[in-house]
Amino acid sequence: MHLHVLGICGTFMAGLAQLAKALGHTVSGCDSGVYPPMSEQLRSAGITLTEGYDPAQLSPIPDLCVIGNALSRGNPLVEHILAEGLPYTSGPQWLGEQVLAGRHVLAVAGTHGKTTTASLLAWILEHAGLAPGFLIGGVPQNFGVSARLGHGPFVVEADEYDTAFFDKRAKFLHYRPRTCVLNNLEFDHADIYPDLAAIEWQFQQLLRCVPGNGRLVVNASDAALARVMERGCWTPITRFGPDADWQARPLSADASRFELHVAGTLIGVTQWPLAGVHNLSNALAAMAAAAELGVGPALALPALASFRNVRRRLEVVAQVGDVTLYDDFAHHPTAIAATLAALRGRVGAARIVAVVDLRSNSMRSGAHRGGLAGSLELADVALLHCAQALDWDVEEVLHALPPSSGFFTSPETLVDALLASCQPGDHILLMSNGAFGGVHATLETGVRSKFGGGS
Repeated sequence: MHLHVLGICGTFMAGLAQLAKALGHTVSGCDSGVYPPMSEQLRSAGITLTEGYDPAQLSPIPDLCVIGNALSRGNPLVEHILAEGLPYTSGPQWLGEQVLAGRHVLAVAGTHGKTTTASLLAWILEHAGLAPGFLIGGVPQNFGVSARLGHGPFVVEADEYDTAFFDKRAKFLHYRPRTCVLNNLEFDHADIYPDLAAIEWQFQQLLRCVPGNGRLVVNASDAALARVMERGCWTPITRFGPDADWQARPLSADASRFELHVAGTLIGVTQWPLAGVHNLSNALAAMAAAAELGVGPALALPALASFRNVRRRLEVVAQVGDVTLYDDFAHHPTAIAATLAALRGRVGAARIVAVVDLRSNSMRSGAHRGGLAGSLELADVALLHCAQALDWDVEEVLHALPPSSGFFTSPETLVDALLASCQPGDHILLMSNGAFGGVHATLETGVRSKFGGGS
């Protein structure tokens, strides 16, 4: 079968395309604004990419068009598919029917930590010899790819974003998990949900799909998740968190060394490469979910020591002399604060320059402006950037930040400001859910020119 994937360079659709290729299908696709790491994965998998949405690319006509949720009515290729009556489906529906059916699906849901937790879970199962399949919204460095068919269980990052322009249900409702992780729940995606209650309703629908002989793995400290559970739950629950059966107690400032306790029993101590209390929560969720497949905590804990984090999660992308550049996907105030806390725990009193790209729909609409300044309080310098128009006055946030803070509308002026203020020993943290206009490479070149040397 020939599948043509619209919006193929999104993290989810790129992974789906690779799974279809592994199943033996002929796969092609199209997108605009292509950038790594997904474009690299697709090319290495031998999948043909077309830039843009010209209907001429559908010659010969594919057997099925798989339409990503970034595509809307008015798109010329979407309109052509509808007008010609060509067969089409959504990515989540295709995944649920063609890949997940008949397998033990472990879904990882929540506002934050989905990618890291799903990667951890896949790695723990791999370490235990179960060779799981997975589809994750990032590139776990232990595997080097975002998706794999595998055998037996399948780990999927379960996103609450809508399915497609013709199916406004959350994507995760197509996955039918047997084991479901609920990591946390906050308001996000202001472009499609009016408030937190609307997202809680989608999570309640997810609970309705988990069988009674399955398992929910739930963050016991999250008030929004507690409200969701109160509306109805038909599945046994394992809880994790400071007052729950599964607990992690940090033994170092950056939480990279910790004790694992389960039901009041000390299981062991480990040292792992990740930093931050939020990642301890992710690890607990992953280990508790793995237990459903017989991988107990004493077997799961050693796997963490060899876990290599997902790309773009406090990833060191360059070290020039004693200046370190980091890349991170954080684009919500809670994630920004957690990432900064992890870095502060790791570097102590060293100067941190935090840079936030306000490109997400929720940031640009102003839905998160109330928490933005507070999320940056651990940074010594905070710079904001957005190449697109904001629906709110950024001065509201700048007034609450240190005087050295600033707002920039182009990558070039942002890099100029960073280079002008950069000092030996700086830790520069770049946070964006997009390509950030090539700031990383430009900044690295500039820092290398300013200070010389490094690797």
